[in-house]
Amino acid sequence: MDHSKRLRAQVYTYIASALILVGIFSIVAWYMLFEVFAVDSLLAIIICFVSVIGFSLILSEFVLKAVLEPLNTLVQAIMHVAPGHEHSASSPPNLEAIRTGKELINNMAMQVYQLASYGSSQTADTTSHRKELIQAINIVNHLPLPMFVLNTQRIITNASESAITYVDTETSKLFGQTLEDAVRLTFPSEHTLNQWMEECQKNKVTTTGFWERVRVTLPDQSEKQCDLSAQYNRDNPSGADFIITMFDRTEHYQQDDDSLNFVAMAVHELRTPVTMLRGYIEVFEDELGENLSEELQDFMHKMEVAAGQLTIFVNNILNVARIEQNQLMMQLQEADWNKALKAMLDDIQIRTDIYDITLERHIDDNIPSVGIDRVSIYEVIANLIDNAIKYRGDSKKIIVTSKVGSNGLIHTTVQDFGVGMPSSVTTNLFEKFYRNHRTRNKISGTGLGLYLTKAIISAHGGQVWVNSKEGEGSTFGFSVVPYAQLDKELQETGNKEIIRQSHGWVKNHSMYRR
Repeated sequence: MDHSKRLRAQVYTYIASALILVGIFSIVAWYMLFEVFAVDSLLAIIICFVSVIGFSLILSEFVLKAVLEPLNTLVQAIMHVAPGHEHSASSPPNLEAIRTGKELINNMAMQVYQLASYGSSQTADTTSHRKELIQAINIVNHLPLPMFVLNTQRIITNASESAITYVDTETSKLFGQTLEDAVRLTFPSEHTLNQWMEECQKNKVTTTGFWERVRVTLPDQSEKQCDLSAQYNRDNPSGADFIITMFDRTEHYQQDDDSLNFVAMAVHELRTPVTMLRGYIEVFEDELGENLSEELQDFMHKMEVAAGQLTIFVNNILNVARIEQNQLMMQLQEADWNKALKAMLDDIQIRTDIYDITLERHIDDNIPSVGIDRVSIYEVIANLIDNAIKYRGDSKKIIVTSKVGSNGLIHTTVQDFGVGMPSSVTTNLFEKFYRNHRTRNKISGTGLGLYLTKAIISAHGGQVWVNSKEGEGSTFGFSVVPYAQLDKELQETGNKEIIRQSHGWVKNHSMYRR
């Protein structure tokens, strides 16, 4: 049913309902006067007639208001944008409050706003220009790709029919809204569409942007995945400052997700035997350690390190799968960073000892308590030191430094003096599966450790970074937030503990990356 037929059906329903109510009222009034109060016939007819007329007038007022509501709303929208009109400074009609003909009036009002925004600076070529604008609107409406047109206030002024269908919404919930409010978009990194638009309006005249693996959450909570392209043209005469286009890749990316889930499922089966292996190694070291020769003890230590590396591999695969599904949960609790970091390094040092590497520690004593998830942060430290071991070259030293930074956050760095890398490589290091093409054939790895590190630190409210020079080594660093700052957040949310997901969102809060 189209919008005009729907309006006609609503008006017909109002009128028919009013007539039925008048008939029922007449019957009830007549029955009450004759049967209940036994009023004289002539008097009863007069009273009944007057009552029915009064009831009809009251009911007519409500019906008239409902029937004329679409027309009054449209008139108010026209008067709001009419040049020189005394009502043009008044507020626009509330299109969400319409009950009769909502879809039709929303569409018509949006057309009025579009024509008004385009026509405010018209010259003698007004008619020709309007035809061009209407033609452009029709072209956008019928584009096969989901496309959104935003003005300089980032308000959606137009969208293709395929876009409305793709995000499963209505024009009344789309036009006149920001894309952020109308469509829930989740980006895989901190470089979001909103951030890009802000930068464009501050520093650019015309530019383009592109994002991959953008998740679109529909009203029924199902998800689609797409690549997103955006074009910016400052003060575009047509009012189309931003043009956002979506390219549906749901099926393609779902295959990747399914593949990763399959790998995660397979790897999950390794957890039990790996755990048993590590347990047996610990028992052997405790029970037989003193009776073994130095060579056998060395073998035992190497077995323990190998089992630990296998555990890291298993955990990385499983955690990346959880990150992709946004199911990696972290409980941020207060911890003494000095003690926590030293305990982690003591546990990890067996790996550096096996390779005869000196693990230097420079940890300040005045570091305040932090808000961390101990298990996740341990994985961060283990991944960074494991990387430093892999890429150490001929160096025999790794330095771990931790102190309070100038921004008040606690900065921790892991420095090696190995092969290093050029700046062209460091920009992509924290992407999933990325590995330096110069060393990937020589040094084993999955390309997931740094990706996982960034996700965990982002969820902690911190940042990760890298400084490297080819042939001189690399320094990887990350920051965590003092507990005092998280304590404020805890008080505001009212939660007993701060629970965050892998993309840095606070549970039960709408802090989506948009």
